[in-house]
Amino acid sequence: MTKKKKKIRPLPQTIGINVPGVETHAHLDLDDLVNDLPEVLARAKECGIAKIGNVFLGPQAYEKNRALFDDHPEVFFVLGVHPNNSDKYTDSDTEAMRTAFKADSRLKALGEIGLDFYWDRVPYDVQENVFRTQLGLAEELDVPVVIHSRDAHEKTLDVLEDFGWRDKPLLWHCFGSGVATAKRILDNGWHISIPGPVTYKKNVEAQEAAKYIPVERMMFETDCPFLTPEPWRGKRNEPAYVVFTAAKVAELKGMDVNELWAICAKNAYDFFGL
Repeated sequence: MTKKKKKIRPLPQTIGINVPGVETHAHLDLDDLVNDLPEVLARAKECGIAKIGNVFLGPQAYEKNRALFDDHPEVFFVLGVHPNNSDKYTDSDTEAMRTAFKADSRLKALGEIGLDFYWDRVPYDVQENVFRTQLGLAEELDVPVVIHSRDAHEKTLDVLEDFGWRDKPLLWHCFGSGVATAKRILDNGWHISIPGPVTYKKNVEAQEAAKYIPVERMMFETDCPFLTPEPWRGKRNEPAYVVFTAAKVAELKGMDVNELWAICAKNAYDFFGL
């Protein structure tokens, strides 16, 4: 019996990033990554990642896990209640987040918030009410928002436009739709974050959108430990792998990867106030 040939996967260091950049959306406090967090962060640094946004999924996660990053100033924070947890949202969550943002300068944006119609775990009206509550809190605190929208793009955009969020700071996390959705986001003056699935061969719609989105409105993310890009698809994702996403988008746009990486880093620094 012939042995199956082991797949050789290039290391992210081989991409050759030589300017500092930003990974805007990671879940480093989840169990998948906590156990070897120092090594994960060291690999990210080796690959040209100067800043990483850690997204806490609610005030309880923030209080429990923020100390993990006491010795890692390169990590900044994003905090919000995910739509799939919005059935548990209470007024105490609003107050806890209000207090946290006023006290912790590492908290740079409110998110990921929005709508998720894929999992169908929480009634849509409950999701929308919590979404609007958190938009109101972000407006009160004068901080950017990071949007989660899965199988709910039209409704998410309707809520944001009805709320009056046009031309206010917003990053559309984990963009995976097409040109039409990208255009509507951009027309509202917002930014778009590109995740690993843009590297998948069959993901033509997202690749066409990546070509369409102007670099001045673009950022990169992993959403790790999920959504690992090629050539590491099927393995646990981590911040270092964001460079494969940047390399793919640079190829699609016919750009040098370091030039694209630097522009998107500036976008992130300006957006989050890093």
